[in-house]
Amino acid sequence: MIQVNNVSLKFGKRTLFEEVNIKFTDGNCYGLIGANGSGKSTFLKILSGEQDTTTGEVVIGKDERISFLRQDHYQYDDKRVIDVVIMGNDKLYSIMEEKNALYSQTEFSDEDYMKMANLEAEFQELDGWNAEPDAAQLLSNLGIEIDHHYMTMGELPVKERVKVLLAQALFGDPDILLLDEPTNSLDLDAIRWLEEFLINFNNTVIIVSHDRHFLNKVCTHIADIDYGKIKLYVGNYDFWYESSELLQRQMKESNKKKEEKIKELQSFIARFSANASKSKQATSRKKMLEKIQLDEIIPSSRKYPYIDFKIEKPAGKEILKVENLTKVVDGRTILDKVSFTILKGDKITFLAQDDMVKTTLFNILSGKDTADSGTIEWGKTIIPGYLPQDNNEYFNVDKNIMEWIGQYYDIKDETILRGFLGRMLFSGEDVFKKVNVLSGGEKARCMLSKMMLEQPNFLILDEPTNHLDLESITSLNKGLCNFQGEVLFTSRDYELNSTVANRVIEIMEDGSIVDRSIPYEEYLER
Repeated sequence: MIQVNNVSLKFGKRTLFEEVNIKFTDGNCYGLIGANGSGKSTFLKILSGEQDTTTGEVVIGKDERISFLRQDHYQYDDKRVIDVVIMGNDKLYSIMEEKNALYSQTEFSDEDYMKMANLEAEFQELDGWNAEPDAAQLLSNLGIEIDHHYMTMGELPVKERVKVLLAQALFGDPDILLLDEPTNSLDLDAIRWLEEFLINFNNTVIIVSHDRHFLNKVCTHIADIDYGKIKLYVGNYDFWYESSELLQRQMKESNKKKEEKIKELQSFIARFSANASKSKQATSRKKMLEKIQLDEIIPSSRKYPYIDFKIEKPAGKEILKVENLTKVVDGRTILDKVSFTILKGDKITFLAQDDMVKTTLFNILSGKDTADSGTIEWGKTIIPGYLPQDNNEYFNVDKNIMEWIGQYYDIKDETILRGFLGRMLFSGEDVFKKVNVLSGGEKARCMLSKMMLEQPNFLILDEPTNHLDLESITSLNKGLCNFQGEVLFTSRDYELNSTVANRVIEIMEDGSIVDRSIPYEEYLER
């Protein structure tokens, strides 16, 4: 159990949270959601004790242990992987280190023997003998091979380090588990395992995530941050979304009826207040009018960009034909005689264990890279648009957003361009921000804006949800569902895959492919 009492946090004149009162109880999993900049990660730090509050306090149950998923991949470079996981239980790891230091001595005093006995008792109480097997099991469940368990963190690829930090957070059955974007860099198998782990976890979990399917699978409650307040909803993300939308509609409909009643009463009062025979009725209606209170409808701080991919020229019958595409990188064949044909209406998600394989294929198709052999034949009417996973090269220029968009698409009327950028959440002075200092999310929205203005009839998207918030992901999802052309994409977002794709191509470790014209969910079941 963790309770927040009257918590406020101010940075100078800016108030991030104000008088937050909320209780997170055992056996529940809370999804913490809110617009970018609303303070989700900061609130987790407040709960963990890493961030002081301006007012109020955070109270946890007696002797309860908090575990917090940290994102510092380089903090433990010189530590063994297995030890980093066990460090998730500070008390146990401290006892283990103290034991090792004592047993490494050559001579022992009576005081040392007494200390050893106490340490052994505490070690036993904390199930220390199972610490290493438990840590190893967590690592294996997350897909880290056994021979990596005793390497140092510095020897691991960054994506495996992320998994180690997650294993550290999960280790030792913490009473309160705080997870900030736990599915980042996880493969499908690891995400599925984590979902089952959290569903069966009996203590308190609070999660920040942009993965809608993940929130739907594991959350029993949604804690929504809006304008510095946190409101609790029972149910998963979809239930919150539908409930909040329904509440807004009901309040608007209620206000509409009240406004009609107010006009009716005001009309009657204006007509008959001076009429002696109707004066009592007019007075009665005045009292009724005073009692009518309109519901205060506060607009949400979250904003949804308008993402709609219009097509300049419809595609003909011939779309794309790939034959015997082969690519070798650093002596490894990552694409081996790959052949497929894109048909009218295809929206294909590409799967592979190694992200580099998918990115290489998309770079070849877009012309950014070349294959060692094979052919790519585009239909004559096809206008492809490419959204790369790494977009940094596009922003290494000294231009503001207006100028940056202008170099790709010439719109003479500044009002039209500003209106378009406004729908992509670049309003007012934002359009004069230098693009080389934009956040990851802002750069992603710039790239989507560029693609929409180019009006391609064929889209190639490499991890398009990277850096986007939930609102932007929802808008992108809707835009791709409505797109009338063909799409090749790769994404870790389950919802995007399951609602957009009508075909799945998996690139195998030997460079061959498995091609199935079935929905994503059916492919996973097979």
